[in-house]
Amino acid sequence: MNEPMLWIGAALAFFAAALVLFVVLRGRGERSGRAALESQLADLSQKLVMLQADLGGRLQQAQSGVNERLDGLGKRLGDGLAEQTEKTGETLKELQTRLAVIDRAQQNIANLSQQVVGLQDILSNKQARGALGEIQLQDIVTSILPRSAYELQVTLSRGTRVDCLLKLPNPPGPIAIDAKFPLESYVALREASEERAMVEARRAFRADVVKHLKDIAERYILPGETAESALMFLPSEAVYAEIHSNFRDVIEESYRRRVWIVSPTTLMATLNTVRAVLKDARMREQAGVIQAEVRKLLEDIGRLDDRVGRLNRHFDQTVDDIRQIRISTDKVTRWAERIEEIELGEDSPAEELEPPARQLSSE
Repeated sequence: MNEPMLWIGAALAFFAAALVLFVVLRGRGERSGRAALESQLADLSQKLVMLQADLGGRLQQAQSGVNERLDGLGKRLGDGLAEQTEKTGETLKELQTRLAVIDRAQQNIANLSQQVVGLQDILSNKQARGALGEIQLQDIVTSILPRSAYELQVTLSRGTRVDCLLKLPNPPGPIAIDAKFPLESYVALREASEERAMVEARRAFRADVVKHLKDIAERYILPGETAESALMFLPSEAVYAEIHSNFRDVIEESYRRRVWIVSPTTLMATLNTVRAVLKDARMREQAGVIQAEVRKLLEDIGRLDDRVGRLNRHFDQTVDDIRQIRISTDKVTRWAERIEEIELGEDSPAEELEPPARQLSSE
């Protein structure tokens, strides 16, 4: 685009120079220089025509190049706009999908918030909280032990009802598990921010746990009916960790009361040990049955041995009888051969004619 403009400027400058030359020559003498000037003007006019034609061709070529470039640029801009529009559409579609996911997540959060509020309402009610602990205890026990190894909601001889009773052989005997726990003092301990409130909350929490340990020991440890120990089930690992971390005196009190504090994790480990004990007890019972059967089998084997011995003696007697028969048969055969060989005559000695029966009897 700059090259045609340069050519146009050069042509204008050349034309201006020709006019100046014309004016100068005219001033020197109109007559003497008119012919030369006209000749120069004619040459200049011819050059201007040629230059104009050349400039026209170049302008047309430049215009064609500019048009082609503009067409290419328009095509590229169109393709770029189309591609960008397509990408924008895809981005908007993905954004719409993500917004839908966010809407569902917000709905789930709202539902979860309602459920959390419902859970707080449940935990604030002692009976509902106890039922929640019983359900969790039941799920753990039923998932590990066979149905014959436990009972739920068992009434003991004193009229107290235990949440779960593990039926173990003596010793140790049936073990009671209690699933109730005072949660209010633990919540107050967690929410205490000031030092004084925290001290009071710790004191109240310690007193509640110790009282609960005492109640379990008095209600569920019955000599001759249950084992000498019981389990206090805490449905929360956080409460269990809090007691073992900051209330060592409560743990020592549980040892004195013989009430073992368990969480869901430790209860699962305890129940697996109980299952191993029950399996070992069943194996011992089956071992007694096997021993009794082995004793009966040994008795049968003894009788069989006696009968085989008698049969063996009968076989021995039969073999001896057969041997005696063979001996007699051989003797009879020999006498028959001797009789056959004897030639009867007057000089035959009398002892040669002795009956075989006499010799057989003598032998």
